[in-house]
Amino acid sequence: MEYQDYRFSVAPMMDWTDRHCRVFHRHLTKRALLYTEMLTTGAIIHGDRERLLGFDPVEHPVALQLGGSDPGELAKAARIGEEFGYDEINLNVGCPSDRVKDGRFGACLMAEPELVARCVNAMKSAVSILVTVKCRIGIDDQDPEIALDTLARAVVAAGCDALIVHARKAWLNGLSPKENRDIPPLDYDRVYRLKRAMPDVPVIINGGVLSIEEAKAHLAHVDGVMLGRAAYQEPWRLLSIDSDLFGEAAPHATMQDAFEAMMPYIEAQLARGTRLHAITRHFVGAFHAVPGARAFRRYLAEQGTRPEAGGSVLRDAIDKIGEARAA
Repeated sequence: MEYQDYRFSVAPMMDWTDRHCRVFHRHLTKRALLYTEMLTTGAIIHGDRERLLGFDPVEHPVALQLGGSDPGELAKAARIGEEFGYDEINLNVGCPSDRVKDGRFGACLMAEPELVARCVNAMKSAVSILVTVKCRIGIDDQDPEIALDTLARAVVAAGCDALIVHARKAWLNGLSPKENRDIPPLDYDRVYRLKRAMPDVPVIINGGVLSIEEAKAHLAHVDGVMLGRAAYQEPWRLLSIDSDLFGEAAPHATMQDAFEAMMPYIEAQLARGTRLHAITRHFVGAFHAVPGARAFRRYLAEQGTRPEAGGSVLRDAIDKIGEARAA
């Protein structure tokens, strides 16, 4: 089992952090730890594994996030993930969606720390790679001081290698999944206290972090920071991660350079039948506040969605940035 540098990671986000998104992000930062979308144990065990789990080697380090609550099924899914080459298995104990609640996994498992511990133990026994847990500070009427501490100690005793904590409660009764991402107040201090109480366990903070400056401030208290929507909606932020947080040069100096480096991947995907829009939909925020950004987005929206759209569409869209700068 190898040590994982958790200083910075991009959060697992449903419908967003698919394989194409992760390849894009990897061209912006070589040091960030990347996560898949949450995949259920049932989908992995019974579904099209190559479609669900296949990824490009450039994505490493990359973690597979699982959703489930049956220790045996989680162990089997974790083993499959390890065989596919993932660097880490992460258990979702934080997603508040109704579908997750009905399936008895996600944030509702905060109420069953002993079950989560059994799940972690089963996965640790099944794989040689890292096993981690992503959770909330509590759910509904739970006291976060007790709930988070109880869950954390249970899973660490079971072998959990790191804890990723979204610093909000999840209200399973009364708030929608979207509301649960914003309405419950953030309590970063609660996560800091967890780290002080468990100094030997990597603790990563998540939730409401909007900039690299904020990430740096959190790193004075915890081992790592996980960026979610800010990383996806404003991917240009990732270009400074390697220099600002790791003291290393980014893999590409500009967004244009990153796109150029991605072209062989895009062409290979198109040759396999992938629609261009499946890849370029992740590029919408690439040129935030840059002259020509609106023209770039509009061109991709109008031309990139055509069934026959090829790599030249992306090149033409990027040209809109150059044209705006030259104007």
